[in-house]
Amino acid sequence: MDSVMDDDQRYRAVHSRDSRFDGVFYTAVRTTGIYCRPSCPAVTPKRVNTRFFPTAAAAQESGFRACKRCRPDLTPGSPEWNLRADVVGRAMRLIQDGAVDRGGVGALASAVGYSERQLNRLLSAEVGAGPLALARTERAQTARILVETTDMPMTDVAFAAGFASVRQFNETMQAVFDRSPTEMRSMGRSRSPGASEPGTITLRLPYREPIDLAGMLRFLGDRAVPGVEEYRDGVYRRTLPLPHGPGVAELSAGSKPGHVLCRLRLTETRDLASAVRRCRRLLDLDADPRAVAEALGGDPLLGPVVTAHPGTRSPGHVDPAELAVRAVLGQQVSVRAARTLAGRLVERFGKPLVEGLEVPGGGLTHVFPEPDVLAGADPAGFSIPVARGTALVGLASAVASGRIDLGPGCDRDEAEQRLVELRGIGPWTAGYVRMRGLGDPDVFLHGDLGVRLALEAKGVKSSPAVAARDALAWSPWRSYATHLLWTSLGDAARAREAGPAVDGASGARTGDRVAAGGTGSSV
Repeated sequence: MDSVMDDDQRYRAVHSRDSRFDGVFYTAVRTTGIYCRPSCPAVTPKRVNTRFFPTAAAAQESGFRACKRCRPDLTPGSPEWNLRADVVGRAMRLIQDGAVDRGGVGALASAVGYSERQLNRLLSAEVGAGPLALARTERAQTARILVETTDMPMTDVAFAAGFASVRQFNETMQAVFDRSPTEMRSMGRSRSPGASEPGTITLRLPYREPIDLAGMLRFLGDRAVPGVEEYRDGVYRRTLPLPHGPGVAELSAGSKPGHVLCRLRLTETRDLASAVRRCRRLLDLDADPRAVAEALGGDPLLGPVVTAHPGTRSPGHVDPAELAVRAVLGQQVSVRAARTLAGRLVERFGKPLVEGLEVPGGGLTHVFPEPDVLAGADPAGFSIPVARGTALVGLASAVASGRIDLGPGCDRDEAEQRLVELRGIGPWTAGYVRMRGLGDPDVFLHGDLGVRLALEAKGVKSSPAVAARDALAWSPWRSYATHLLWTSLGDAARAREAGPAVDGASGARTGDRVAAGGTGSSV
């Protein structure tokens, strides 16, 4: 969104305090040494004194510190990093996931296939800061959350956030936020999103409005796998596979607009940044819904759905490997049957939650089976046809061995190609994994049964190839177009509640069979 703007256009956005650009770029004032979000309520600085940066890290590298009033570090992330498939976009997604803290710049560069020097040059040119500076900003934000929302000793906060020493922690927090950690904790008490239970970190996840959060949580709840996920009373919970141990996330509408309430239970607090990033991907919180609405709202097919469901997102997933397994497991069956099959898989192969992570009175008991565990399973033991069981084991083996990379920094084209090369994995499954597991906003599932039925309900009868061609007009938001078509199908099914539609071939309710988007999409 920002790549086509010049500085004069950015200044006009700042002058109008346009919140759509919060997190897309940052504005800094030479005379004060402070950087802000575009919507900062402070007096608009003179144009001659204003500078613009693509990232908070770039502003910090140039000597600016965060505004205490608008708190620019708490803005949603830029939707650009989900859109971009080049090396910079892949590197940014990895840095946000904590890759530098876990393996250093060398591991990051290796993951995207570049040398450290090349990667540093590319990032500096594109986003105004190198990988170390970008990781430092992520680290400072993690520390800020722990300082303001927990009672952890400052020494524990420093190391949990990834700092090498307490001195480095104190110096960074002072430089970035112009406050000591002790001052920040004192100030943070009044901003806390609510009292946390022991062992729980409570925080707010910002997003750009509007958002159909209830619809998205319901979408996830309809597909909740017993033992791993649950959805009750408007609250979605699930277990999380994290780098240093499992965790549990609880997501619901917050008391204030513009934020999702998130409660986390973690085995290791140093996984906080990774847990937050996974929750943001799951709910597509870095999306720009107004840009999507502007692109699709005028379309004769999608426009009425956009109007009826403002803020429709494209839900992602916390673990692409899990989603891929569930996509294979749920091929050709209903949503309900897919949940049952996945629940049996979890009960047999999943790892029980460690003590201390259980939610009182909840149904979360396991972490979804890891690929290396499923790779050694008997294909005949999954309660599904042996051919599909063989495909599941083959997929798990490919992911476990590294032949297929489904991580946040993977090459999406390569991942999709390698998926379809596996026996039993077709274009639909690979596309579904790319859309939800890899967070690609521009995937149209033209061969999906639900998409076809939704188009036919709108009077469009065409082959999948023609539908794919026509959908090019919806690029780069074809994933949102897919979800909008599914949503329209759900609207039609609810309108027929008094006399539910029945599929003549199977006797199954059409709304149930295609609730997630048709053939194989009950995951």
